[in-house]
Amino acid sequence: MGKTVRKLQVVSPVPADIDIANSVEPLHISEIAKELNLSPQHYDLYGKYKAKVLLSVLDELQGSEDGYYVVVGGITPTPLGEGKSTTTVGLCQALGAFLDKKVVTCLRQPSQGPTFGIKGGAAGGGYSQVIPMDEFNLHLTGDIHAITAANNLLAAAIDTRIFHESTQTDKGLFNRLCPPDKEGKRSFSNIMFRRLKKLGISKTRPEELTPQEIKKFARLDFDPSSITWRRVMDINDRFLRKITVGQGPEEKGMVRETGFDISVASEIMAVLALTTSLDDMRERLGKMVVGNSKAGDPITADDLGVGGALTVLMKDAINPTLMQTLEGTPVLVHAGPFANIAHGNSSIVADKIALKLVGRGGFVVTEAGFGADIGTEKFMNIKCRYSGLTPQCAIIVATIRALKMHGGGPEVVAGKPLDHAYLTENVALVEAGCVNLARHISNTKAYGVNVVVAVNKFATDSEVELNAVKAAALSAGAFDAVICTHHADGGKGAVDLGVAVQRACENIAQPLKFLYPLDITIKEKIEAIAKSYGASGVEYSEEAEKQIEMYAKQGFGSLPICMAKTQYSFSHNAAAKGAPSGFVLPIRDVRASIGAGFIYPLVGTMSTMPGLPTRPCFYDIDLDTTTGRVIGLS
Repeated sequence: MGKTVRKLQVVSPVPADIDIANSVEPLHISEIAKELNLSPQHYDLYGKYKAKVLLSVLDELQGSEDGYYVVVGGITPTPLGEGKSTTTVGLCQALGAFLDKKVVTCLRQPSQGPTFGIKGGAAGGGYSQVIPMDEFNLHLTGDIHAITAANNLLAAAIDTRIFHESTQTDKGLFNRLCPPDKEGKRSFSNIMFRRLKKLGISKTRPEELTPQEIKKFARLDFDPSSITWRRVMDINDRFLRKITVGQGPEEKGMVRETGFDISVASEIMAVLALTTSLDDMRERLGKMVVGNSKAGDPITADDLGVGGALTVLMKDAINPTLMQTLEGTPVLVHAGPFANIAHGNSSIVADKIALKLVGRGGFVVTEAGFGADIGTEKFMNIKCRYSGLTPQCAIIVATIRALKMHGGGPEVVAGKPLDHAYLTENVALVEAGCVNLARHISNTKAYGVNVVVAVNKFATDSEVELNAVKAAALSAGAFDAVICTHHADGGKGAVDLGVAVQRACENIAQPLKFLYPLDITIKEKIEAIAKSYGASGVEYSEEAEKQIEMYAKQGFGSLPICMAKTQYSFSHNAAAKGAPSGFVLPIRDVRASIGAGFIYPLVGTMSTMPGLPTRPCFYDIDLDTTTGRVIGLS
């Protein structure tokens, strides 16, 4: 990568993440762009260290070859996380700064909820980070704020429409929707033709509609109990999980129970991550289903007339943000969908742009949220279906700590000191826990990619334990297994991983294989995924059965499945460690993100609005008012 590579001065023991991030002066983002052959008309600057890369780059590079495509997943994690983001960044620093490859890291934008809540930031860690760390973890370029605004505009449109429909006749409603101009002529706005087409009405002038057509067009006739669209904010606030709206005297008693989700759980975030162009995003936003009519017909954002306005709010958010690692290698940060309710992967457009920019022989490394049973599965079956891209290599990040937990070690709890078992050598525990790693390897290999295991080394891990993991990984069918020290050493500590990944990419011989075809039933798709978890069968609640039947009737049966389940076990029970099998997977409810393009069954209870702990991360976050630097971010 030449000029931009920065040699790190590593210190032992490893300082706090924010201290490392603050100790390195980032390069001006135009230098990072230049190394990728991006000219100034290809991006918009957002300050000195961030830029929005424009989608026009894709049109210009349409004919050029893609680089290698690598996805980073993990074993089933402990609540402390096993270092997927850190490994993703460390590997890219190794490829770019030490192995002289063209490389781009593609990461999700973190939510402010965890940043100020329990988990801290998501910029990587130690000497493998994205900088400036504070900007990455806070407002960045405002994409999440745009999603929040668009989401809440749609929520306001729903309640307003119900209110106006309840107080007006069909004719009065129609006349207000199509008001006369100065000459007294009525006309349909462009977006209204979408609804007319959906209703099978081909007339182009309001006065041509019959009273029956007027009623069909003007009255959406929401069934309030069917509304699935909730308001969002990018903060953990448990007291907004359930709220009542419409209590003002002007709302004429139209009280309704609803709630808030965290912004990254909005379907608009999932749309942003899965869209392939501005035109595609406009269509997806318009197709989002927000509830049903009393007759059981789906009501969309375009039915409400708001799809165009949502696209306007999202027009800048569709462009990925260019940043850099500590060692000066380029990063594209884009989208950040929930890994349970949505698919937990960064955007298709960022990956596509990156693959063209690195070109033949270059590398794009993208991260999939949570364990490989969730993130990598959704990456393959949802993201790759919509993108048409094929990965050559999948990395599975493992730690001795997590493997000991899966082998029967004591519970690991965030905020509490680790048990003695995790800090001293215990090869038997590690070996017992490798059943979890083995299942992730065989599941991931089934997609036709080469699997490389990256063992994220901690200071307390012994040589014998590490060798046991390598041996177990290779016997389970991994292409290679590598010990990594990128947290302590930066890119230098992931050079062996870089070499293994390059070999894995060069030796791929199979096409991408999906876990299930799209033309089978919703239930058959759910059962195919459940089988990969080790389930012997699936049990559906009465509510789930009803929803499946309704989605099939509404014509949504051919969409892929996005399973919402705990990340802490292959099964629905977070306490079931290792590689459980023979259990029956319970489907509590089934919902749909029609604009994003998937059906999501709920396995157990999923919270879409996290709460703050007794001692949130915000206790440690402050500003050094002398230097202007952020301190205490983790």
